[in-house]
Amino acid sequence: MSRFDWDDLRFFLAVARAGRLTVAARRLGADHATVSRRITALETALKAKLFERRPQGYALTEQGERLLSKAEAMETEALAASSEIGGADLALSGAVRIGAPDGFGTTFLAPRLAKLAQAYPELEIQLIAMPRLLSLSKREADIAITLNPPKEGKIVARKLVDYRLGLFAAPSYLETAPPVTKPEDLFEHRIIGYIDDLIFSPELDYLDEVVKGLRAHVQSSNVVAQMNACVAGAGIGVLHHFMAADDPRLVPVLPETVSITRSFWLIVHADLKDVARVRATVDFIVKEAKAARAVFMPE
Repeated sequence: MSRFDWDDLRFFLAVARAGRLTVAARRLGADHATVSRRITALETALKAKLFERRPQGYALTEQGERLLSKAEAMETEALAASSEIGGADLALSGAVRIGAPDGFGTTFLAPRLAKLAQAYPELEIQLIAMPRLLSLSKREADIAITLNPPKEGKIVARKLVDYRLGLFAAPSYLETAPPVTKPEDLFEHRIIGYIDDLIFSPELDYLDEVVKGLRAHVQSSNVVAQMNACVAGAGIGVLHHFMAADDPRLVPVLPETVSITRSFWLIVHADLKDVARVRATVDFIVKEAKAARAVFMPE
C-alpha cells in the first residue's frame, strides 16, 4: 500500500466511464499518455489487471468492476467532504453536469443558465442537451431531466413539471395542403416525428395517441430539428407548447382535439443530493420550472 497513489483513482474512474483513453484524457484535462501511465501504475500497485485493452476501447475486468464500486464510494465521500467541510465557496467552485432532453435543455434551460452563472461565478456548468438517457451511476451527469422516474438504483427523483404537446405547422404548408378538420385527415399530410428505432423513451412514441396508425414521413431523433422542419413547411409535427406556441412562424393544428400531456422528472444520484453545488443547481432548476408552469401547461 505504500506505493498506492489515491489520485490514480480519478484516472481509473474516468477511463472506466469513458471506455477510451482519449475521451478520459479530455475530461481530465490531461494527455492520453499520462492517463495510460496512471492506469498502469494503479494496476502495478494493486497487482491486478483492471482493464482489457481492446481495439474498440478499455473494458473493465472482473477486478476492475470490483474496484469501480469502491472508487465511486470514495469519490462520493470526497465530494461530501468538499461540500460539508470545505464550505459553500469551495463546494460551488467545481463542475456540475446536467443532462436533459434536447427540447427542454436547448429551448428552456439553456437561456436561463445565465442566472445560475451569475449567482455562482465559480461554478462550472455543463449542459448535455441530447435525445438519450444518461447514466447517473456512471457519472455521465450529476443531475438529469428524464421523461419518467427511474425504477431502480440509488436515485432520488421528483416530478419537475407536466408539459403539453400539440400539432403545429407553418402557415405556408397549410395554405397548399388539404384541410385538417379531424385527426383522421392527418393521413393525407406529411407528418414530422421521431425515427422509430431511435426513440429513447416510450413517452416519445405518441403518434398513435393522435390517431391510430399515424406514422412520420419526415423523421429526426432531435425535436429541435423536427421543429425547424415544421417551420420550413415540411409538414405537421407534434411539438412541445413551450417550444412552439409563441413562435410566430407556426400555428396550432386541431388544438381543441389533439392535446398530449407528459412529465419531466428531475433525478440525482442519492450520494450527490446533499453536495452543495448539486443541491444549488437542483434548487435553481426546480424554481425556474415552477415559475414557468403556465408555459409548460397553457390553458
